[in-house]
Amino acid sequence: MSKQYDIAVIPGDGTGPEVVREGLKVLDATSSRFGFNLKFNEFDLGGERYLKTGEAMPDTIVGELGGHNAIFLGAIGHPDVKPGILEKGILLRLRFEMDQYINLRPVKLYPGVECPLKDKEPEHIDFVVVRENTEGLYTGAGGFLKKGTPDEIAVQESVNTRKGVERCIRFAFEYCRSRNKEKKLTLCGKTNVLTFAFDLWERTFYEVAGEYPDIKADYAHVDAITMWFVKNPEWFDVIVTDNMFGDIITDLGAMIQGGMGIAAGGNLNPEKVSMFEPIGGSAPKYTGQNKINPLAAICAAGMMLEHIGEKEGGKTIEKAVMEVTKNHLKSLGAGHMGHSTSEIGDLVVDYVNKL
Repeated sequence: MSKQYDIAVIPGDGTGPEVVREGLKVLDATSSRFGFNLKFNEFDLGGERYLKTGEAMPDTIVGELGGHNAIFLGAIGHPDVKPGILEKGILLRLRFEMDQYINLRPVKLYPGVECPLKDKEPEHIDFVVVRENTEGLYTGAGGFLKKGTPDEIAVQESVNTRKGVERCIRFAFEYCRSRNKEKKLTLCGKTNVLTFAFDLWERTFYEVAGEYPDIKADYAHVDAITMWFVKNPEWFDVIVTDNMFGDIITDLGAMIQGGMGIAAGGNLNPEKVSMFEPIGGSAPKYTGQNKINPLAAICAAGMMLEHIGEKEGGKTIEKAVMEVTKNHLKSLGAGHMGHSTSEIGDLVVDYVNKL
């Protein structure tokens, strides 16, 4: 009997439903080829629902999503909803309440994709950022004093626990070992200024490193990391960092791999339910035009399959995407790809079936 996986689908806002449609198309083809079943359950979350109900996400939703093997997300963000409402009410809430404590971001330059860095080819850009996903500045700790007056004070606190830091670092070491490439793990921090938070990170990092003698452990300040991403991206294998720095350096990573149109990520709870998504936003100006790039969502679908145990299927999706970028795309930009959104999905399906 074929194995079945229950996948929660959140198409979301703007072009989210369009890229999700192509992701599901590729997932269906992959499951048919490799002999497993996927059951998709769609959830109505996003800006349109909020505008109708005034509620970002019902309290019951987290429990319902928790009954699935994984979550496939399109995009969240609506031009008629004030920034922060949907992001906090849906994305951050899901990450925190489902304890998706790892944000996993591969940064890989695919064949045929134009890189903004001079003389850098696919062999130079292939690393992964492991970002702590439920602590740091994103906990919302802090507040205002005398708000709206000339004496206003705003305090935002970075919360870092030994438990949260250590489990993120341990995941990074294990991931680096299983990736089995350079076997080098770099801690990205700011120990010379953030002397409390990153003292905890650095001490924990080197304590855990003692249990992984096969992994080379090193450290770099975040400002140096941003320079070396541009100058020497080939130096990196796996990078581990906190929530805020991870948020920043992964966007730089997306640009050196060709742009948001190819960048995918996962919000992981290795013990429970994880969520996979394209990194780019909802791109509302392209909604309904069938010209948004779906490859990031398709790559996220491949990551999802690998995570739930269908590694061969997930790897085949990535190989299919690489064939499309190498042989068929003029650009990653919406409207400049040389193919429509649905045609790109069809091309990936074709390679999934014949690779």
